[in-house]
Amino acid sequence: MHYVTSLIEHFHFKRKHGNALPLCIDAIPDGKPVPTFPGIALAPRRALSVLALALLVPLLSACGFNTIPTNEERAKAAWSEVLNQYQRRADLIPNLVETVKGYAAQEKDVLTSVVEARAKATQVQVTPETLTDPNAFKAFQDNQANLTGALSRLLAVVENYPELKSNQNFLALQSQLEGTENRIAVSRRDYIEAVRVYNTSLKTMPTMIWSWIWFTGNEPYQTFTIDDAAKQTPQVKF
Repeated sequence: MHYVTSLIEHFHFKRKHGNALPLCIDAIPDGKPVPTFPGIALAPRRALSVLALALLVPLLSACGFNTIPTNEERAKAAWSEVLNQYQRRADLIPNLVETVKGYAAQEKDVLTSVVEARAKATQVQVTPETLTDPNAFKAFQDNQANLTGALSRLLAVVENYPELKSNQNFLALQSQLEGTENRIAVSRRDYIEAVRVYNTSLKTMPTMIWSWIWFTGNEPYQTFTIDDAAKQTPQVKF
């Protein structure tokens, strides 16, 4: 009550000198008078909430609150590019197979393996949960690796057919395929790095605190690994 009386006296003084807003006294549910001003309709508690939020947002940004969602979105964008390049490769394969078949129809087993590997790779259901599911991610990686191996065998067979190697349609497809393989390698590299940054933000301070308090549903993303065959050092025999 003393607070209200003092405030009223202060504004009476200001009004007398012509530079104060008219003062009103509104009641709130608990019966205590609260000073308000015409044209300003914010309730006291709401005003305090707005003020607290205004002070809290810069603090949250400075403490790394946005780091986890930002890194997550970058990892998702990198993953989308990986899928885009793998799809580009899959789209090239039917024309490549038909072109090779016109010159090397007897290579039925090799051609069939490519077609089957492509079918398996494109039939894998990729969902948002794939990035956090080790089994689903491994299935995706294995199928793509099988397709890579089948294509390598097909291109090796082509070396036995000089006429096919000089075919303009085949040369164009081969060039596109090589370019796509390079883009796949780059997109995988970018994804691996984006996932490393994101996963690190879930495990290290100070962003780890936010993963405990706020981003409790965020899980580490899976990343590409080197298959066992690629890890083996080739033996050179003389």
